Parts: sequence; C-alpha cells; structure tokens
Amino acid sequence: MSESNYLWWRDGVIYQIYPRSFMDSNGEGIGDLRGIVSKLDYIASLGVDAIWLSPVNVSPMRDFGYDVADYENIDPSFGTMQDFESLLKEAHQCGLKIMLDWVINHTSDQHAWFKESRSSHDNAKADWYIWKDQIPNNWAGAFGGSGWQWDKTRKQFYFHMFLKEQPDLNWRNADVRRALMNVMRYWLDKGVDGFRLDVVNAYYKDSQLRSNPRPFSLNPFKLGSPWLAQTHLYDRDQPELRDAYREMRSITDSYPERAMLGEMLGDDPNRLTRYADHDQLNLIYSPAPTEAAWRPDHFHKLIAAWDAATESNPEARVCYLLSNHDRPRHASRFGNDSFAMQRAKAAAMLLLTLRGTPSMYMGEEIAMPDAKLSRSELQDPASKRYYPFYNRDGARTPMQWNDLLNAGFTNGKAWLRVGESYKKINVANQNDDPDSVLNFYRALIRFRKESSALRRGSYTALNEKPKDVLMYSREIGDQRLVIALNFYNREAVAQLPKGKWKVAFSTRSGGDTVQGAIRLTPFEASIYEESDH
Repeated sequence: MSESNYLWWRDGVIYQIYPRSFMDSNGEGIGDLRGIVSKLDYIASLGVDAIWLSPVNVSPMRDFGYDVADYENIDPSFGTMQDFESLLKEAHQCGLKIMLDWVINHTSDQHAWFKESRSSHDNAKADWYIWKDQIPNNWAGAFGGSGWQWDKTRKQFYFHMFLKEQPDLNWRNADVRRALMNVMRYWLDKGVDGFRLDVVNAYYKDSQLRSNPRPFSLNPFKLGSPWLAQTHLYDRDQPELRDAYREMRSITDSYPERAMLGEMLGDDPNRLTRYADHDQLNLIYSPAPTEAAWRPDHFHKLIAAWDAATESNPEARVCYLLSNHDRPRHASRFGNDSFAMQRAKAAAMLLLTLRGTPSMYMGEEIAMPDAKLSRSELQDPASKRYYPFYNRDGARTPMQWNDLLNAGFTNGKAWLRVGESYKKINVANQNDDPDSVLNFYRALIRFRKESSALRRGSYTALNEKPKDVLMYSREIGDQRLVIALNFYNREAVAQLPKGKWKVAFSTRSGGDTVQGAIRLTPFEASIYEESDH
C-alpha cells in the first residue's frame, strides 16, 4: 500500500456476518460470539479489514435482532458482554475492525422505553414514539398492512415502519435523540470501530404526517403490497436528517478512525449521496446492486449513476455489495448452474474493482448459494408473508465450513436447515484448491490492497452500450488499469485503449503483454495494467 493515510472504511473491504448462522460454539444450534472468535483467523486470511455484525443486542427475535429490547446489552443467545469484549480484543489483535449493526429507527415493543411510553399519555416517555388518536395517513408497513397499530393499553395508534412489534421512535423528541447519542458513546467507549445504521434515512417522518402519493403505474405484485404501492415522500428523507447525521459524525470523529455506514432506503443516487459528506455519514449503500440482473448493461447503468452522483460530491463514498442478509445470494440470483463458480469469480472482480468500498456477505467467498427452503421451514416474518416472491431465509442458512454434520456449523440442531449444497460447496473443499473461488477472493483482495488505482482511482466506463463485456478503467497518478468482464459462457472481443497493456490479474493465466483487440474466454475477468511508461 503506497498511501500513508490508509483508512479501513475508505480503502479496505468489509465482511458482513449474520451471527445466528456463522458458527455455533456450544451446540445450541445458534451461531454466537465465541463461534465468531474461533473463526477470526479464517476471516483475517481473506484479507478483509472489518467485520460488520448483524445485531447482537438483547431482542425477542421477532425480526431476529432488528427489534432491539436493550441497546446496551448482548442477547444471551449470542453470549455475554464479556464474550463481546473478547471478540473486540481478539479481532483488533488480528487487525480487524468491528462494526455494530445499529437499529435506531425503531425498537422492540419489549424495550423499556416503549413499555413506559404505552403505559399512559403523560409519562416521561409518552412522546418517545409516534402516537395518534386516529390513523392520520396511508403510511404502510414494509412487512405488510397498515403502518398504524392500535394499542389497547394507551388507547391510541402508534406507527411502525416494519412489524407491529417494532414501533418507530420519535426522533423529533430531543430526549430520544439525546438518549441514542449516549448509546453511541457507550459502544464507542467500549472500542467498537463503527456502525452500520439500519434504514438510516427513515429516522425522521414528515412533521405534518402527510399521506404518501401513489405512482402512476404499478406492476401486479406491487399492487398487492401497500408499501411498494407508495412513493415514500413523507415517511423518510426529511430535511432534519442531515443535522442528526452531523451530530453523529461529530461524536464518531471524536474517537480515532471510527466510521458510519448507512443503509439507504431507495435507489436514487443523486438523492442518497447527499448524506455522505465530510460532516455526515462516512459511507452509504443502497440495495440496488443486490437486485441487479447479471447483465453488463444493467451494471453499466447502475454504476454510471452512482459514479456520476459521487463525482458531484467528492466527499461521498459508496459501499458496494452484491449480497447481504436481506436479499437472495448473488450466487443463486445470477444463476446457480454449472457455470456458477466461473460467474462467481467475475462477480468478485466486479465488486472489488469498483470505485467505492466493497462489502462481502459471509459465504459469498465460496460462491455459497441460497438454500431451497419450503414455506414451512421459514423463520423470517417477511419471508413468510411474501413467499415465494421474497425470501430472506434462503440467504441466512448456516455458513458451510465442511461436508460433515450441519456443514461444521453446529453439533446440535441448526436453527435453520443447512443448505443442500454444503457437501460440495464449503470452506474446507476450497481452502487448499488454488483455483477455488475462495482463493480467488484472497488473491484479488491482496491485489486490491496493493493497487492505489483500485482503492482511490477515478472510474471511467470504456463501453457505453455493453452487450457481452463490461469494461472500465481505474486511474490515479501514473497507474492506469483496465478491467474487462465477460458476463457470458461464450468468447467475446473487446478493444483496449491505445498503448501496451500487461495482464496483471485474471481468471486465466496472466503476464501477457497485449494491445488493441483482445479475445476474452467465457466468463473471463481480467485486469490490464498500462505498461508503456
């Protein structure tokens, strides 16, 4: 690495762990913090810089941790606070940062704050949630139905953007905001390196609680979902957000090398990148890449939009990801067929060479596909409601470590059935295979760490209407790279820019010097480095 000011959140790679499914240390069938500690050497071997932990706070698990009942304690299913502190210490010794998934748009209805708030109209926390005598608008719940729920104790309606067991906090109450900032300081004082902020642009709702408009046209599936049948104009992206982000950023900046990654609802880069600035969020991501089809024109359009938005805001930093706990794994989404491993390497090349910070989801480094779960096996409430159109549990099955019982995840009964692919697709099978997807990721992450152009360089599209090959350059100073990705199982021809180019990294043999037209083998992914100066 040539830069002296390397920052993990800007220059590194993030690795997301869904703790319930990563590694079980005690045979209870649920992944836990000690299980993660036991795999730190493996995580470090990937070359990643940080671990993003999906929620580990106390929770009744109606939404598997995204319904927090206590912000300052660890859920017993994952271990103890001592276990968490051990994870922090040992991760830091391995050179790994720890990011907590912080869910502060809403709490569980079992949180002490909500229990007090619902108890009467005049208690100290009466205004900590959004209460109304009558339903004031058409706001929907993302998991189905109205977003307004009648509470028989308080005899009022409260708003919930997700499950009715997840009431939204009232960020317009200064005491709520102050309490949450104190929670942030609590974890930073413990040594946490950053936060992934859940649905970060939904904290504030319209002060007048106006109804959301409906789009002019809708497909049949969206008509069946009130949430998807609305343009979310008034239940997110309110102007007060930016001031809140500035306060949060002032807190994290008062600690060394801390960062915030915001999950954005929506897919408009020009709107969303305004939240990523020198005094707001360090990083943002949108779910758009996790929904893109495996087509070069689709990715060209998506990348061009985000890159243009960040060009207009030099401080904005985008986090790219192809999979996470909320969407089908890209190994399945792009086609779980005989070409899956070749396609997985090309996808890795795409993710790790874009202008932004890459985030990997546990298991994608072995091209782990979704499990084919029946409706009766589903645990996730959103998956149960929208099955088979939407299924998050298929991407949440246990990590596939080996081909033994439960894929090496647990010696008990796994909380969610292990995917049927584990006999062939697992870490043990790929670890010593030089041609495996796992070792391709390791080598490519090493290459990225040594390349200033990939970590900091500009992005330029080289074919505006790609049919088979997506081609772009990354450039900084005197280093210029061209990335060529053949998306299909057929040979393709592409044209390099003028000059002599050396194959610096490839899914095939490297080292050749080429110029002009190049012939790419099926699913080939190659990096060319300019070699004439």
